[in-house]
Amino acid sequence: MYKRLTHIGIAVKDLGISGPVFARLFGRKEDHIEEVAEQRVRAMFFRIGEGGVELLEPTAAESPIAKFLEKRGEGVHHLSFEVDDIEKEIDRLTAEGFEMVDKVPRRGADGFRIAFLHPKSTNGVLIEISQKTD
Repeated sequence: MYKRLTHIGIAVKDLGISGPVFARLFGRKEDHIEEVAEQRVRAMFFRIGEGGVELLEPTAAESPIAKFLEKRGEGVHHLSFEVDDIEKEIDRLTAEGFEMVDKVPRRGADGFRIAFLHPKSTNGVLIEISQKTD
């Protein structure tokens, strides 16, 4: 069961440049910044109501975000939805014919386990499902 849209992920080249832009847009400082070494990314979060915006900066050339930026430039990267049971949701989505990038959940930012659906099976939109671990 989908609980809520947790965030919209936006790929950026430099949090030092993009962070202040979004801080001015939202009229406040970010909620927190976190590095996810396994994903080779730094994430800056702005909470907005039940959801938020996650700015993603690559920390290495082989980062998925670096590859996205190289191919598409800065902009919306993914939509993230919180689910009750991520393993069951992966099984359900697979049974429904969706192509999973992650067949096993992995550690994401902000205390979530995550898995991505391939955009080929979701009309070109990268979808992340997530389950809170804290």
